[in-house]
Amino acid sequence: MNQTTTLERPRTGATASLELTHALTQTLYREARCLDDEDYVGWVAMLADDLHYHMPGIETRYRRDTTDQVTDLTRMAYYNDSLDEIKKRLTRLETGTAWSEDPATRYAHIVTNVEVEHTDKADEFRVFSNFYAYRNRNERDEDSLIGSRIDIWRETGGAYQLVKRRIILKHNVMLSKNLNIYL
Repeated sequence: MNQTTTLERPRTGATASLELTHALTQTLYREARCLDDEDYVGWVAMLADDLHYHMPGIETRYRRDTTDQVTDLTRMAYYNDSLDEIKKRLTRLETGTAWSEDPATRYAHIVTNVEVEHTDKADEFRVFSNFYAYRNRNERDEDSLIGSRIDIWRETGGAYQLVKRRIILKHNVMLSKNLNIYL
């Protein structure tokens, strides 16, 4: 099954109405607040059962090298997870053995440049956004992650659930000691 089909379609989707764009922007802000507050129960409730959460590892290459580093799911990825895999990662935090989270990390997610398009499915919407994620732990451990996302959000019962997310970091080298953050 090709999990990236909906994300890969060209940007020909009709722009969403202001009301729909506002509703999905507010959903992204709510998601960021859940992550900042470590409300993982609330965050998981925003994720669809058929979730695909993907952040490919992208190598710095010359422009003439046309290797598919983004959509080839067989290549290295920081995240290439289903909902069950996300839940396993989160369960680990509850064990007390996640050294990277003791003491706890402080997070701030900033979401901006939100654009919403219709897809060929009436209940699914393609959402483009940029993010800045800051995290701080202990006295001197701090990271800033900056990137862009392409999401598919599905309307279900008056709310929206994240179906697919592709995260593209804008860093040439990942300098973080660990990657215990969702973007």
